[in-house]
Amino acid sequence: MPEAPSTRTAERSSQERLLAAAKRLFSARGYENTSTAMIAREALTSESQLVKHFGGKEGLLEAIFDDGWNRLAAQFPAIDSMADNRQKLTSMMELILRAFEADPLLKELMLFESRRLRKASSDVMLTRGYRGFLQRIDAILADMEKQGELKRGLSPVAVRSAIIGMIEGLLREQLLYERHQGTEALDAEMVRKMFGLVFVAFTRPGPS
Repeated sequence: MPEAPSTRTAERSSQERLLAAAKRLFSARGYENTSTAMIAREALTSESQLVKHFGGKEGLLEAIFDDGWNRLAAQFPAIDSMADNRQKLTSMMELILRAFEADPLLKELMLFESRRLRKASSDVMLTRGYRGFLQRIDAILADMEKQGELKRGLSPVAVRSAIIGMIEGLLREQLLYERHQGTEALDAEMVRKMFGLVFVAFTRPGPS
């Protein structure tokens, strides 16, 4: 017998409240200092609902990341349709920066909590959404290498690691400075300028 619409709506509402509550608490208190009881209380639901929908705190954090990446993925087809690889890569980076500007809580969690070791495992938490993002970046860079757009001797994986590492480092430094100094040491435009400088360093000049 199919589930009643009101029941499905209540289930979605419970999940959404749990996601929103966990996002706020993880950002404000940190993952380790936030309990499932706190999250359930903040979401006006029960711990049993949290376990039912997400399996526990780790599953909830992963769901927050996947939700963020899924919203970004909705914009990937527009980037895929671009003909120029340089424009694609720049647009991918701009998409991430704008998403973080629009959602500071997600930005903070991704920068500080997304490289956690999984419980009872040596595996690092890399969500499906993040892996999909990396695959798209790798595909763009592989095509740039094929088209002779990357400087000789540079591997696409090394270039991708340099780009992602630099941007993550800049944004993390920005957040740390805001926390301890109260003002931004690196504003968004400076992050964009730094990406532009690195972009020029690994690409060959395009046709004039």
